[in-house]
Amino acid sequence: MFLWHFPHSRLSWALPSRFGLSRARTFLRCHAPAIATPTLPCQILTKGLADPQKMGYNHCLSLIGLVYLIQQILGGSVPLGSQQKAGVGFTHEEFAALLDRYDYRFSPGDVVPGTVFALEPKGALIDIGAKTAAFIPLQEMSINRVDNPEEILQTDEMREFFILSEENEEGQLTLSIRRIEYMRSWERVRQLQREDATVRAVVFAINRGGALVRIEGLRGFIPGSHISTRHAKEDLMGQELPLKFLEVDEERNRLVLSHRRALVERQMNKLETGEVVTGTVRGIKPYGAFIDIGGVSGLLHISEISHDHIETPHNVFSVGDELKVMIIDLDADRGRISLSTKQLEPEPGDMVRDRNLVFEKAEEMAQRWREKQAAKLAGLPEEGEASAVVAATEEEDLAPAAV
Repeated sequence: MFLWHFPHSRLSWALPSRFGLSRARTFLRCHAPAIATPTLPCQILTKGLADPQKMGYNHCLSLIGLVYLIQQILGGSVPLGSQQKAGVGFTHEEFAALLDRYDYRFSPGDVVPGTVFALEPKGALIDIGAKTAAFIPLQEMSINRVDNPEEILQTDEMREFFILSEENEEGQLTLSIRRIEYMRSWERVRQLQREDATVRAVVFAINRGGALVRIEGLRGFIPGSHISTRHAKEDLMGQELPLKFLEVDEERNRLVLSHRRALVERQMNKLETGEVVTGTVRGIKPYGAFIDIGGVSGLLHISEISHDHIETPHNVFSVGDELKVMIIDLDADRGRISLSTKQLEPEPGDMVRDRNLVFEKAEEMAQRWREKQAAKLAGLPEEGEASAVVAATEEEDLAPAAV
């Protein structure tokens, strides 16, 4: 009768080690009518039906603890110290010895299986085999925000838990699911970095340095220099961006990503070095101009504008200018596209004197540049060097033979 009236999931509420003797006493007095006689559960326990291996350690102790409290609190029919006369055969010393028999050791950092047996507004009680029910706070239930325990846990659910701290003064351990998710998320992003994968994430915040996103539940940072967009940075809020990993460092809690590199990699499948493309000047710095080519930004360095000396790019370009440029380097690892107009000049200084002429001759000059690069790779002398070699050979042929 006793077991029918008290399901195992509720018995742990009577453990004095969890709630204190006064609260346990109140619980028992409220439910006393449901108990036929204190000797009945005692007899059940002494016959070995309360087996921790079968019913769970905390549930078993709940039965034993409940019997012990019944003997103390409702002991009118079975006074404390009269257990042997009543045929109970269960003393305080035997109860303490049974607790010691199942005294398992737990340490912070351990990952252990557990069963949820009670949900509370600010957390949940978990049976992990310790003497006292372990507790998981609401903020430790997930790597994401949780407002209610029912969002994550269900009564009688079994899962793994991370032991977060030592036992408190009541002998209770604090658990975490968030820490397990955190460790697994870092392992996942390390794997994605090894695979050089492109991931997609939504921008949820903007700051002076760049933008913030979440990857596998972890907060990632996109530096402003690695954001490639034609619009203001603030307009990225709520947008989903393709991203590549720049840095994954769990110890320093640094997850840095690049939007520019992801776009460059995608564009690189369509672009080649030596190719002439049309772009628009999006920004001018002392060291060069940033040119938008098909949604990605390439750098036209000041040294690649003209054969003539350039004091500042502002003397040559304005934001919004449309240019023809040649791609001279594609660096996928750093997400950089290097451009040149210098290599398109028919004559040194034409980019400063007559840029339209440069654009008209762009394809012709680009072809010459590609031929030079091919000759270098083949180990052949360049055009000027070849002419010198021919002239030297002719002179040698015309020289009189030695007598």
